[in-house]
Formats: sequence, structure tokens, C-alpha cells
Amino acid sequence: MRNGKRAAATVMVVLPLAVIVWAAVAVVTAKSPGGEAVHEVARLDKGGHFFLAVAAILLAAFVGGWLADRLGQPRVVGEICAGLAMGPTVLGRFAPEAKDWLFPADSLPMLDGLAQIGLVFFMFGVGRELTGMPLRGVGPQVLMVSQASLLIPFAAGTAAAVPLVHDFAGPAGDPTVFVLFVGCALSVTALPVLARILTDLRLTHTRQGQLSLFASALGDGVVWLVLTAILAVVHGSSPTGVLWNGLFAALLTVVFLGPLRRGLAGWARSRAASGAGAGGDATVTVLLAGGVAATATLTTAMGVHQLIGALLAGLAWPTGNARMARVADRLSGTSKTVLLPFFFFGFGLTIDLGSLRFDRSSVLTLVTLLFLAVVTKVCGPALSAVITGMRPRPALTLGILLNARGLTELVILQIGYQAGVIDQRLLSILTIVALVTTMLTRPLLRLIGPEGVEPAPAPRVPEERALPAKDVPEHPSLSR
Repeated sequence: MRNGKRAAATVMVVLPLAVIVWAAVAVVTAKSPGGEAVHEVARLDKGGHFFLAVAAILLAAFVGGWLADRLGQPRVVGEICAGLAMGPTVLGRFAPEAKDWLFPADSLPMLDGLAQIGLVFFMFGVGRELTGMPLRGVGPQVLMVSQASLLIPFAAGTAAAVPLVHDFAGPAGDPTVFVLFVGCALSVTALPVLARILTDLRLTHTRQGQLSLFASALGDGVVWLVLTAILAVVHGSSPTGVLWNGLFAALLTVVFLGPLRRGLAGWARSRAASGAGAGGDATVTVLLAGGVAATATLTTAMGVHQLIGALLAGLAWPTGNARMARVADRLSGTSKTVLLPFFFFGFGLTIDLGSLRFDRSSVLTLVTLLFLAVVTKVCGPALSAVITGMRPRPALTLGILLNARGLTELVILQIGYQAGVIDQRLLSILTIVALVTTMLTRPLLRLIGPEGVEPAPAPRVPEERALPAKDVPEHPSLSR
């Protein structure tokens, strides 16, 4: 049955999309008898090019994610690589006419609009992930680990950025902003990618899984606040303006986590009591999507990045209600599977890894930042965990989990590049750092082995009681 479904999906979805892309490339590269390119045969209007681009991007993301999964990597790594391949790095280098025909300039703003919608709903899902985490039994240790996971890489990044200011700073030209931004880039952990890795390896209900989720959540929250301050300075806000923006953001956070969250919970209970049917789900979906967009608009108007607004909307969304969870899961799932590939594509258009000059300066910068990113993110939290009572091997597992940067760092890098904080070369270097650190997660976990995980001290639900250490579920990839 499963093979039959896969065959049907291949015939009805993958094969037609492959034919579309092949036809586009073949038409563009075909030559007339006179030796001229036959562009007229493949003439499409603006809408036609847009939908062809949508089909090509989704196909590339699907294939990239499938290949990454086969190679033992998170699907998001393959989707990121697919986005890079469709830009100037691969397609633009080897088939520039095909790239220009598939993705003409007038279709790019529409594709960017899809990417922005995907990012906003993605951050809403991140906020929901944070509210769904259990808090019992991890308080003091998680604070220690999260501080080490944030501050040690941040300090190393800022120190390493000092000699890079003159060679890698962007048009904004503010050395302090540049140094702080590199610190942010090295200290971030990709919470959604981490959650996916934990699910794939069945580590979500282990001590290391819970601690890594908490530490990444707290650390990334601080990183986003620092990034918001950086953007305010870049956009010309005075220190007083930055302070006011921070106060407004703090007030908005209190409102969302206090009265608004309680109000939404009461509304959810009233809808559950009234027994609204499937039509009620449609109403909630529309209201939720509009509310997330409105919150993103509100934070933008306040001088805070729109993704912070989407994150707050996720934090305020009620938990423990089946209907609300179902609607939110559907929205978040659509953003991850359908809309985020457009962000990867747009990100790939801004980077040409093939044009990166691997001269002495670039190679030294790449090696230094990659070394610091891995060592500080793994060893800092691991040492903190050992100090607070964890055995060395499980402590290393915790540090390795926190080393995955993936999608979140790409979002931050894109924001910094668009704001003129970093230049094209450093954008490419830090992109390689993000990909390599994420790809190292599973191989390093296999190296540590199943002895590196411990049962969670506080199970979230009774029927999923933590098993004794020797009976912790073991994913095959950890024992290879």
C-alpha cells in the first residue's frame, strides 16, 4: 500500500512538475537554424511565469528535502540547499538563461510576498512551540545552560568580529552594530530545526531534549531582542528611541502574555462549549491568520521587527484546546511545507557561493568562525551541564543539540544583509557556517551513542512516563 501511494505521488505530482521544469530549460536553451535562441516559443505572461516559478520552487524543495532525509539530515537542510541551487550559485552559473526565464524580475516581488507570509506564520509556530514546553524539573539547570549557550558564543563572535570590521562590514558602516550582529549569528540555535531533529531521533522526552529546547528558546529570545535594537540603530533611531521601542515591546509582551492570552483562552472555551462544527474551524483559521498579520503590522509600526509580532501571537495562542491546536497546527504546517521554500529561494538569490573568493582572508574567516561556532556552542553548555550535575557524555549530547543553527540563523542573516550590516562575502561565509553546524548534529550524536541520553525527569503526560535509563527509546541513527 505504501509503495502504491509513493508511485501515485510520483506519477501525479513529481513527474508533471519535472516535465514542466525540463520543458522550460529545454525551450530556453534550444537554438533556431540560424543559431539564435528560441525565446518566442516559451513566451508566458506574468501570471504564467509566476505559477511556473511556484511549481519549480516547490519541486526543488521537495527533492532537496527528500535527498537530505535519505542522507540522514534534517529535511530543512535539503530545502535550504535547493534554494541556493536555484539562485546564482548553481542554476545562474551553469544555465543563466534558464534561470532568467524561470524567474523573471517581475515575478520576484510576488514570490517574496509568499516568503514573507511563510516567515510570519513560521514564527507564529515557534511561539506555540515555546508555550507547549513543560517547565517542571528543569529550572536552575536550564538557566545555567541557556546562559552558557548564549553568552559564550556571543562573546566569541564579537571578539572574532573586531578584526573583520573593515573587510566585511556592510553599507551601514557601524562597527559596533557589526560586532554585535556577528555575536548574534554565532549564538543562535534553530529551535524549529532542533525540535524536528528531536522528533526524528525520538529524543523529545529525554532530559537532553527538554533542556536543549528550553535553552534554545531562552537564548533565541534574547538574540531577537538584541537584533531588534541593532535594527533600530541601523535605521537611525536615537538611544532614546531604541529605549522607547524596547519599552513598547515589553508592554506589548505583557499584554499578549497576560490579558490577551486569558481572553483568547476564554473565547476558546466558549466556542468549545457552543459546539461549533467544521465551519467554526474555518472562522477561527481566518481570524487567526488575520490576527497574526495584524500583530506583525503592529510591531513593525512600533519599530520592532514583524517577526517579533508573529512570535508574540504564537505565545498568546491558547493551549489545551483541541480545536485551537488543530487550526494552529494546520496554519503552521502549511507555512513550513508550502511557504518556507519561497524564503529559501529568495535567500538563495542573494547569495552566490560560487563567487566567494577563497583567498587567505576568506578561508581564515570561515575556519575561525566555524571553529568558534562549534566549540563554544557545544562545550559551553556541556560544561555548564556538568557543573550542575549531568554526566559528561549526556552533557556533550546537550551541547551538540544546541549547535544546530539552520533556518533561524538564515533568517537573521537575511535581515542583517538587507539592513546593510554585513556584506555579501560574510553573508556567504555565515551561511556555510549555519549549514555545516546543522549538518554536524546527527553525525556527532551517532558518535556519542545512546549512552548520551537520559530519561526526562518530568514527563509531560502520564501515559508517556519516562523509562529507566537503560530503556530510553533508541533511534537507529544513534546506534549506527
